[in-house]
Amino acid sequence: MNLEIFNGVMIFIVGLIFGSFYNVVGYRLPNNMSIVFPASHCTNCKHKLKFYELIPVISYIFLGGKCKVCKERISIFYPFFELLTGILFLLSYLKFGLTLEFLIAITFISVLIIISISDVKYFIIPDEVLIVGTLLIIVELIANVVVNNISVFNGLVMPILNGLGAFAILYLFKALGDLIFKTESLGGGDIKLLFFIGLVLGFDMSIVTIFIASFIALPLSIVSLIKNNNNILPFGPYLSVAATIIMLTGLNLNMILNFFTK
Repeated sequence: MNLEIFNGVMIFIVGLIFGSFYNVVGYRLPNNMSIVFPASHCTNCKHKLKFYELIPVISYIFLGGKCKVCKERISIFYPFFELLTGILFLLSYLKFGLTLEFLIAITFISVLIIISISDVKYFIIPDEVLIVGTLLIIVELIANVVVNNISVFNGLVMPILNGLGAFAILYLFKALGDLIFKTESLGGGDIKLLFFIGLVLGFDMSIVTIFIASFIALPLSIVSLIKNNNNILPFGPYLSVAATIIMLTGLNLNMILNFFTK
């Protein structure tokens, strides 16, 4: 096995493990629970999980998707997000290699995974996750400035300004939506999330993120409205999907403009 394949396998496994942890964070933070105590357990019967019940994806398959003790069905969300995190970590490695850009990418993905779990379950984007994620990204940007001899303005100040610009744009969208629909059109967490996205992707691509996310969410919103007479959908996961696609594909504004002007 050559080094690149070995690295890819190890990063995928690390992603699975982190994905399992992100499930815990995404479930516990909105419920004001410690992410450390108590130990992982069945949410139905409180059975404390053994080590062999905590192996990402494999334990779910081995247990048949049910608690070993009470037989309560375990949500498919758990192995889904474990596997998704592993795959996204691997794709980040294949795109960026073992570089600072890779570290920024997996930090970015990690935050998006956690807030997606939380938003899907509880319609909440935890401030703690965005704050910690933003601080980590800023530290990594500073390291990138030092290692790659980039100017402080281009490597740090500009990303922060991009994030603030993205925040302002979505805030205006929310204000307009609230005025038109006479109700809250977007949550405050979505606006804060766009600051984080703008920090990493830049102002122009953060705006593209909004449009891609809206395009993905629109048909699902229509289906939800028809089936449940309810068009309330968590927007954070759609922003996360769109932002992840942009980052991993390297999509930029020039590519989009060239596509539409050909």
